[in-house]
Amino acid sequence: LSFVGILGLAYAMANTGVILFLLLLTAVAVLSSYSIHLLLKSSGIVGIRAYEQLGYRAFGTPGKMAAGIAITLQNIGAMSSYLYIVKNEFPLVIQAFLKVDNPTSEWYLNGNYLVIILSVTVILPLALMKQLGKCPNASGFCTAQVIYKKFNVPCPFVDFAFNSTGSELNVSSSGHGGEENPACIPKMANLNIRTAYTIPILAFAFVCHPEVLPIYTELRNATKKKMQHVSNISIAVMYIMYFLAALFGYLTFYGKVEAELLHTYSRIDPYDTLILCVRVAVLTAVTLTVPIVLFPVRRAIQQMMFPNKTFYWPRHIAIAMCLLTFINMLVIFAPNILGIFGVIGATSAPCLIFIFPAVFYIRIVPKEEEPLCSVPKILAACFAGIGFLFMIMSLSFIIVDWTSGSKTTSSGH
Repeated sequence: LSFVGILGLAYAMANTGVILFLLLLTAVAVLSSYSIHLLLKSSGIVGIRAYEQLGYRAFGTPGKMAAGIAITLQNIGAMSSYLYIVKNEFPLVIQAFLKVDNPTSEWYLNGNYLVIILSVTVILPLALMKQLGKCPNASGFCTAQVIYKKFNVPCPFVDFAFNSTGSELNVSSSGHGGEENPACIPKMANLNIRTAYTIPILAFAFVCHPEVLPIYTELRNATKKKMQHVSNISIAVMYIMYFLAALFGYLTFYGKVEAELLHTYSRIDPYDTLILCVRVAVLTAVTLTVPIVLFPVRRAIQQMMFPNKTFYWPRHIAIAMCLLTFINMLVIFAPNILGIFGVIGATSAPCLIFIFPAVFYIRIVPKEEEPLCSVPKILAACFAGIGFLFMIMSLSFIIVDWTSGSKTTSSGH
């Protein structure tokens, strides 16, 4: 599951309302569980436990290429989001440590320079390793830090209520003669052009499907039922955490919440100890996660472009450097993180969650076992149709939002 996706959930709730967001969150979680069921059943029939290989078994080379491209785009989107957080948060951390009240144009407060420096000095050396070795332990640390953030970031209500910035954002109702400020009333349902980003953000947050089959391989006494149980528990835990993080983030800032939740807290007190600790924890998490995500992207590229080649250091290094260069350029020139959430969540995420598992299932399960007109395959076909519908609708509304010159994608810059 994409830990960075949680930072956009409060923004999604602000533009759908609490009840509508909860319904959409529930729908995506349930559909994700059903999608894993389709993948596990297809995998069990052909004995293949790799997403790309399922694509090859179902549709040959085109299926393998389509799955590989979708996984690559999804992971590039994730890495771009991680580095965009570095671009936003690292200058604020340095500013807090140096007690800089009025940021100047110093290079060490420029997020673009900091992203490049961090990529060259930390991420690239890790990405050039032949194997990650002890990095999975770092991944566990990253997970713990992000989970810690979920329960600690969204609750500085007292600090915010007595802060001048907070009053400007209409979160405090003081000074209104005891009347409740309409801006501080949570909306149960809300529809606008920004609502189009909700499903892509949710889909981006729930994509875990390419990792399900490798984990299935590593389970002791692995069975489809056991893996489905593990997946359901994971989705249920993240469902609860996603909802709580979105709810507390929304109830803190209401309609003023930004697409990247943590950046919204820069409006309160840049020297607040709790917020500073969380920023450092999140920066550590996303920085160490980038090389972990880069490895499967490089593997997918090598399988697509050099399927029969053995390990070769120059190729290994060149792919890593090209990927990091491309991602850095994307982060530097992308106007905001919402665009990354929206585009990736509306393209590769529906493919990986909805479309591919369904069409692989229809193609792989023998007609003798389940005819095309059987209920399971009809449900799978409808499931793929839902994926196409989500993709077309989300992309259409996002394009309309872009072409209309809306300022709703602001990320605090």
